[in-house]
Amino acid sequence: MASVTPPGLAYEVEHDRVNRRFKARVRGHEAVLDYQLKRKRMTIVHTGVPEEIGGRGIAGELTKVALRFAREQGYKVIPACEYAEAFLERHHDEYQDLLAG
Repeated sequence: MASVTPPGLAYEVEHDRVNRRFKARVRGHEAVLDYQLKRKRMTIVHTGVPEEIGGRGIAGELTKVALRFAREQGYKVIPACEYAEAFLERHHDEYQDLLAG
């Protein structure tokens, strides 16, 4: 399992490749981003942040780390959860090259 500490943040984002999940533990709560892989396509199927740690940009950081991973691996991305879809709409210019057509 690999981990990345986003700049300026007090938590690490871990990548659990076996379970296809990015996760961050903050104040005893775990936020997650789950994905599936098929034919060089990464489908983001769920992003969840417990209410107790919401509003801190954690879902956004999980998504950025997942998208960085997708880019490094040469995957196209399908945002199948509402959060990922909204994130990619807001950051379209930065990530449009990753979107599966």
